[in-house]
Amino acid sequence: MKKYGSILLLGLFCFSPIIVNAHVKWFTEMEPVKVSIEQILSTEFIMLSLLIALFLALLSQFIPQLMKIPGVAKIDMKLDGYRKYSRYILQYGTASAFILQVVNRTMFAPEFTIHNSWETVVMWAIIILLLIPHHVATKIASVLMLGLFLYIWSYSGWFHMLDYGFYLAIIGVLLVGRTKLETAGFPFLYLGTGLSLCWVAVEKWVYPGMTIDIIQRHGVPTFGFSPELFIVLSAFIEFVVGYLLVVGILNRLLAVVVTVLFILTTTIFGYTEVVGHGMIHIVLLIFIIEGISFYHPPVKMHKNRLDQMIFVFLNFLFVLSTFLLIYYRFA
Repeated sequence: MKKYGSILLLGLFCFSPIIVNAHVKWFTEMEPVKVSIEQILSTEFIMLSLLIALFLALLSQFIPQLMKIPGVAKIDMKLDGYRKYSRYILQYGTASAFILQVVNRTMFAPEFTIHNSWETVVMWAIIILLLIPHHVATKIASVLMLGLFLYIWSYSGWFHMLDYGFYLAIIGVLLVGRTKLETAGFPFLYLGTGLSLCWVAVEKWVYPGMTIDIIQRHGVPTFGFSPELFIVLSAFIEFVVGYLLVVGILNRLLAVVVTVLFILTTTIFGYTEVVGHGMIHIVLLIFIIEGISFYHPPVKMHKNRLDQMIFVFLNFLFVLSTFLLIYYRFA
């Protein structure tokens, strides 16, 4: 079991420099040029899709064995004790992330700059309300966040804003606190974050030129692979991370690994990376604490091991195809 875990971690770290560069638009001025669907669906792409689907199917059966590793169960119980702080971490963490953004004169992401004084006022109002330890103030802040998000959506377009769909999940969690829907909040956060990671991964396949420009501009190592193949590999890994969050596999381990990778990339991309991914750090911290305690993974719908493996295999290929076709159609 340690062997499989080591292989997974090694693979993630090897391809990390480009994985966590999730929003390539932040780091390149190159205009996006969509490649043909035939170029995307290369032999390498199809073979990798099948191999990854098979790997994930097998991985779903190895997960229970992780708890048998010495010390893992103890760490798991220790983290369970911090669950009561998850909502506070999200609330005050969101306020901290927004402080970084407004100081940088941006909203939600580095690409959405503040142009009007009222935008600054709304950002600070959200921050102050989030810092007030009362659920009514938090709900008002979440409504203001939703309004500001929809405002940006109105001029950026729905296609662009899908990159940041996890903010809608965050708003939802904050809004349903202290209500009958409170238990549905964090599962929605898992779903929103996972789907966002999958969505931005597809960008690298459809617009590989922008990522190649980043590799050349910032000297990102490709570990002996050609830039074109490295982009395909790294996008697959990012897509898999998002998919595993959605289906509820390796959530704590993935959160730890991705958090470390985000921290490491600040050495390459600097303060923009900190501002842009500050909110993601908060979400990943919550995932580390929560695990899947409140989340019923879709794979658990099937009791038989073979059925679970078939489900994961086919479901991954279906999700991958759906994301790619939708993105390509509207890109």
